[in-house]
Amino acid sequence: MNIFKTLANVGGMTTISRVLGFLRDSIIASIFGAGMSTDAFFVAFKIPNLLRRISAEGAFTQAFIPVLSEYKSKKSKKDVDLLINKVATLLGVILVIVTLIGVFGAPWLIYLSAPGFIQDPDKFDLTVTLLRITFPYIFFISLVSMAGGILNTYGKYSIPAFTPVLLNVSFIVAALFFSNTFSEPVIVLAWAVFIGGVLQLVFQLPFLYQIDCIPKIDFDFKEPGLRRMMRLMIPAIIGVSATQISLLINTIFASFLSTGSVSWLYYADRLMEFPAGVLGVALSTVLLPTLSKSFSENNHSSYSRLVNWGLKLAILLGAPAAIALGLLAIPIITTLFFYGAFSQHDVLMTQYAVIAYSIGLIGLILVKVLAPAFYAQQNIRTPVRIAIFTLFCTQFMNLIFIGYFKHAGLALSIGLGACINAGLLFYFLKKDGNFKLDVGWLSFLVRVIVAIIVMALFLFYARGTMDEWVAFNLGSKAIRLLFLVTVGSILYFTALLLLGINLKEFINKKIL
Repeated sequence: MNIFKTLANVGGMTTISRVLGFLRDSIIASIFGAGMSTDAFFVAFKIPNLLRRISAEGAFTQAFIPVLSEYKSKKSKKDVDLLINKVATLLGVILVIVTLIGVFGAPWLIYLSAPGFIQDPDKFDLTVTLLRITFPYIFFISLVSMAGGILNTYGKYSIPAFTPVLLNVSFIVAALFFSNTFSEPVIVLAWAVFIGGVLQLVFQLPFLYQIDCIPKIDFDFKEPGLRRMMRLMIPAIIGVSATQISLLINTIFASFLSTGSVSWLYYADRLMEFPAGVLGVALSTVLLPTLSKSFSENNHSSYSRLVNWGLKLAILLGAPAAIALGLLAIPIITTLFFYGAFSQHDVLMTQYAVIAYSIGLIGLILVKVLAPAFYAQQNIRTPVRIAIFTLFCTQFMNLIFIGYFKHAGLALSIGLGACINAGLLFYFLKKDGNFKLDVGWLSFLVRVIVAIIVMALFLFYARGTMDEWVAFNLGSKAIRLLFLVTVGSILYFTALLLLGINLKEFINKKIL
């Protein structure tokens, strides 16, 4: 199987989801703006979303896929089914308990996650109401993540990558057609989250049926693979939690800043998540099962080549994306969000956060390659220790930056923290001996930097001013932005080719 084509399929599906996500955010910005109600919703949505990243897409995936891949390679179909059944049953029980705690303990969760809201009782009460509606999302999306892990292990990458589209569709339909249903219009967004979770789970069930992997209830938890997975999950939860705690602390800090700060950070985060999601998540999704298979079969040369390929592709595509995101912040924000209730001041404030995030984007993407390299070895402890250290570094930087840069300082801390995380992961991965750098890395990096400079010079001089972009109509903004992105991309890849970078090496990469 060609790993680049697999990555392209996953990335393509992820792109569809992210584009719809931008449409969703554009509609939300236009209808609801960046004020009290959106601050309340984004805080309420952040809590189950944070738990999703910790349990579903984080620790659970890191522990489940390597063990499942090993079972699939070395054990019978019956053993694989038993593992899936027991994992699904235990996960379901835990999720029911967590969901009930979240719904009934919503006020306490808001006290902890957004203490600044206490100063405004209406804002606090609205956030509690929204959280009680959105919190069951963690139940549905965690089961979705398990289903996605099974499908990815069986080579069905496109289905899990497409699944998030349904959440965005739910948001869009709810905002456009049902925003006047409630006395407080923003409540419709909370119900969109709930319905989106249900739709994603239902969507994946037929594909699980196709590969004969529909989980069955089994309360016998004596399976060795289950116990090993739980042992891996405990440190993984700590590690993933460290990253998510950083984001939560950022929300706490932002709740004390001026009204709109939470929303500005949210919209900036969404822009940063586009390249991080399309490239970083796609790389992580494809690499974890393939690296796990290579390592479980003691094929260390294949393992090392896959990591090298992932790192080079992350830099080749992630580095120019980071530079372009920072340079084109105003064009992108005005094109996507500058409508209705979203003001010119909101554009300016969001721009500051986008630029700050862009500084650390390459770090965020590289982590998506380096961390799976450890998980494939069933080595969770090293990434955990690094994540905890990064957490302390991030909070120290928050204290330094927030006074002068306000909400943008919080974004800058996250980005620089990701770079520290990536740097330490690379150091220890290289140190453990299972990974070796290919020859020609220095030459590769120099050529990429030169090509980026060519692209950056064009974007800097051609991007225009904020006053121009604010004055453009939607059609003019979309055409001009498309022109900048297209020409910038052409210049970058042309420069790469002229400098001797062989792109076929990445495109023709095979899974061994």
